[in-house]
Amino acid sequence: MAANSDSSAPKPVIAAEPGPLAPDDSQLASLFGKLSRERNSEQAKTLADQIRGLQAQSGSATIDMLIGNADKAVSEQRYGAALDFLDQVTLLAPDFADGWNRRATVHYLMGNFPKAMADTAHVLALDAHHLNALSALANMLEDSGRDAQALQAWQAYLKLYPADQDAQKESLELIDKLVGQKT
Repeated sequence: MAANSDSSAPKPVIAAEPGPLAPDDSQLASLFGKLSRERNSEQAKTLADQIRGLQAQSGSATIDMLIGNADKAVSEQRYGAALDFLDQVTLLAPDFADGWNRRATVHYLMGNFPKAMADTAHVLALDAHHLNALSALANMLEDSGRDAQALQAWQAYLKLYPADQDAQKESLELIDKLVGQKT
């Protein structure tokens, strides 16, 4: 008997053109250029928030609904349910970096650090400029005692967002720790 293909399995969403809400690469590039030059921390935060907003746009009403359901589940600390919704997001929109990032966050909240790291690595493979993923990676590496790698992640983040004072502080503390100085 020939093996049947599972026709009930969800198929990835493939669009020839980005949806109406998909991030505009030229707009992101412009914002990242401004962010890398901005030295005023409040103005830089506004630019970073705009970038994060664009990175969170899926361009799909279905994906947005699933993410909304996942966000609600997270707020209610129903992490298993949130993970179910985000698993669907990554299946239906495998190239949507923010879906993977949200799933990494839920894995982290559930204490599953290897899966959180794996999803974060996937986010950065899709979008090396994903601000939330870069900062999460730095924090996870630091939490796991990989200070030199955490410093590299913070440095990559600071190339994009040099006015982030918290990231500057984290980076300096890691430098001090790595060279054996006390802060």
